[in-house]
Amino acid sequence: MKRLVLPRLYVILDAALLTVPETECAQRLAAAGVRLLQYRNKQASARELFESSRRLSSLLIPQGVTFVVNDRADVALASDASGVHVGQEDLGAEAARSVMGVGKLLGVSTHNLEQFKDAVQTSADYVAVGPVFSTSTKANPDPVVGIELIRRLRPLTEKPIVAIGGITLERAAEVLQAGADSVAVISDILLAPDPGQRARNYIELLETANHAAAD
Repeated sequence: MKRLVLPRLYVILDAALLTVPETECAQRLAAAGVRLLQYRNKQASARELFESSRRLSSLLIPQGVTFVVNDRADVALASDASGVHVGQEDLGAEAARSVMGVGKLLGVSTHNLEQFKDAVQTSADYVAVGPVFSTSTKANPDPVVGIELIRRLRPLTEKPIVAIGGITLERAAEVLQAGADSVAVISDILLAPDPGQRARNYIELLETANHAAAD
């Protein structure tokens, strides 16, 4: 089976942090070269989430961007998204898979060794681990796991590992060097004066870090 390769940069479009319309921000990021985008909106009703997701899906997927909806497999399916990302409090991975079907991307968030081991046994395509550093984008964040946990988890699976939580441009390369395949970034891109330029900076940096790791 061919190993899934994720883009190095995984941007989470968190509606709570946006100062411009979601589609406008998403378009700027896509134009900057972002190829993996997750939409997170904890406050939206199911209908609002669906309508926003459908708009984003129809905007991004024709441009070659993988578009993932947070939490809701049903909304992801209905909006023709590329996949869904579930947390520990959401629908379980296999339940989400039964809704989405095969051929759609399924990601799972984990916060410790046990959750990670459980997640890699499921049909999840990739596993997110965090928070790697302290983060301000969650009301009740899980304990910080640090880069060391990424190093410990890397030998346990061939599946891509996405590091998340408090990642900044200055720290992104060391996260990849610890074994993560991809870094998920929220506030360091969304709250930048020019999110598109900030995303470009990440893409360049991660490409360089990737080549250095391969040498």
